Amino acid sequence: MPLVSLSAVSVSFGDRKLLDSVNLTVASGSRTALVGPNGSGKTTLMRIMAGLAFPDTGTVTAEKDTRVSYVPQSGVVHADCTLREEAEKAFSRGKKLVEEMTALEQRLGALSAESPEGTTLLWKHHELQQRLEAGGYYARAEAIHRVLRGLGFSPGDFDAPCPSFSAGWQMRIALARAILEAPDILLLDEPTNYLDIEARTWMEEFLAGFGGGMLLVSHDRYFLDVVVNAVAEIYMAGVSVFSGNYTHYEEVRSKELEAIMERWRAQQEEIAHVEAFIRRFRYNSSKARLVQSRITMLEKLVRIEVPPVVKAIHFHFPPPPPSGRLVLSAEGLSKCYGDKHVFDGVGVEVSRGDKLVVVGVNGAGKSTLLRLISGREQPDTGALKWGTGIVPAFYSQENADAWVSNRQVIEELEEGAPTSLMPELRTLLGAFLFRGDDVFKSVSVLSGGEKSRLALLMLLLRPANLLILDEPTNHLDLASKDVLLGALHDFPGTVIFVSHDRHFIAHLATAVLEVKGGGARYLPGDYDYYLRRTAQEADAQGAAAAPAAAESKAATATQKERQEEKRLKSELRALEREEGLLIQQLEALEAAHREIEESMALPEAYENGGRMKELRKRHEENHERHAQSMARWEEVDSRIGALREGIEGLRSDKAAQ
Repeated sequence: MPLVSLSAVSVSFGDRKLLDSVNLTVASGSRTALVGPNGSGKTTLMRIMAGLAFPDTGTVTAEKDTRVSYVPQSGVVHADCTLREEAEKAFSRGKKLVEEMTALEQRLGALSAESPEGTTLLWKHHELQQRLEAGGYYARAEAIHRVLRGLGFSPGDFDAPCPSFSAGWQMRIALARAILEAPDILLLDEPTNYLDIEARTWMEEFLAGFGGGMLLVSHDRYFLDVVVNAVAEIYMAGVSVFSGNYTHYEEVRSKELEAIMERWRAQQEEIAHVEAFIRRFRYNSSKARLVQSRITMLEKLVRIEVPPVVKAIHFHFPPPPPSGRLVLSAEGLSKCYGDKHVFDGVGVEVSRGDKLVVVGVNGAGKSTLLRLISGREQPDTGALKWGTGIVPAFYSQENADAWVSNRQVIEELEEGAPTSLMPELRTLLGAFLFRGDDVFKSVSVLSGGEKSRLALLMLLLRPANLLILDEPTNHLDLASKDVLLGALHDFPGTVIFVSHDRHFIAHLATAVLEVKGGGARYLPGDYDYYLRRTAQEADAQGAAAAPAAAESKAATATQKERQEEKRLKSELRALEREEGLLIQQLEALEAAHREIEESMALPEAYENGGRMKELRKRHEENHERHAQSMARWEEVDSRIGALREGIEGLRSDKAAQ
């Protein structure tokens, strides 16, 4: 079985032990997420597994002929060739096999018919031919088209020179090449950073069917939940592996951390008691033997180490200025850049308190629309009207990149923060990944990602009642996203945002603005409703097209049936994954329900009015969440049944033909 394995691997930087006696194996069929705090050694571990770095001690073992492909976080720049030519490089092994076959054919042509060497060469030629076919070399054009389109490239991009693509698209090229190499082991360091929702969805489906082994780092919780079946956590320089998806890992790890903290608190109480005894009787000669025995006990005591867990941070925005119910209205907006027509006749009305997500495929005009709404650009035609008392704040990666300042990070933040939040600034900087001496860096030397995080944090500290956010979750880790999500969820003002993080959208959006085909439409309701609505519309369109398809040629009808079956299977897989997550959620809620009721039945709960009030509140919240999850599960279960019937019906039709 192809695999790569680390055994007792250790890495140090100066006095700091980054990895200590780490054991980890990635083999065919495993899909593992690598998690840990920023700077814990995730990238170092992946580079060692890829053979690009070496441990101080320990061994890296790979089974013979195991092929490994690695895609780093950033920094990949491709040579001066076209996108298609770069993708072709993924098939270099096949090209070498073709060269070997050509050489064999020339040798065969030079042999006489009676030569005994001919049989051996023919068998070798046959073996090479089989390896070529198994490796997909002859179908590479189709594979290149499928993968590049899946990752968001248009057919017009295929013959464009690689240097003409931006840094984000350079990383998509690297990802495409790694996928096309069809490796045994795929190592992906933040592969979703530069992907929109459509490309992420394609990646989810690809990885679900990937037969090799995979180790990935990602800060996209939804992506991890639907892709991985194990989580490897770097924890205090070691690695622990947990089975299940990321949500399951969080639940298990939370319980473990609670148990560790409980043991630590008990040990601290014991240590304090012993130290008090020593201080009290240190100079009492009659107690000298007892004092010495306790000193020896403390010296031999194995101290429980508390993990460096970042405490939960609950950030609240400064109170927003009051405003009218209508935040903004737009009518007939259109925008062109030269010959490129972005959209035309766009109208939207946004009300106070809306959390509006703008969605659409890459290039549909989402960021352009946000710039128009924020006033950074003007529409070619149409009008945009602000409501009464609107105070907007706009965030985008482009604005952050253009930021110039010689002040330190902490000074820059203090300059723009309200007085009430001054005591929390260091904590908030830590939540946005500025820790230790990072807060004293000059803004002028920050990387693009660091500037983005600081710009976002500064925007959040300023009183505003309308936040316009273009991909605010880029460059944030999972903990930082949770801080931002919690703050935006509780924000009483209005939020208009673009994001490619499915979990973030699903837990924040109360309405959706879909930008598509040069227009836009507003859909009230959360993101799950939007997905159900678009799926229903796709079904209806498919049904409407059925009579016309029946009149077409038999070959065309068969192809459409295959496409429809593929679409139904894709939707079925997504719903089955969601069903699994819902069942886990329901089980967790039911366990919590039993625990709450057991606590309510204890005599001390009745003796403590505040405790009973808290338990009743938790009981009600649990009941409400269970009802919501059960309702969604019933919808998903019903849809799964319908999809399975649809797929079975298509198969029956094929059999009848």
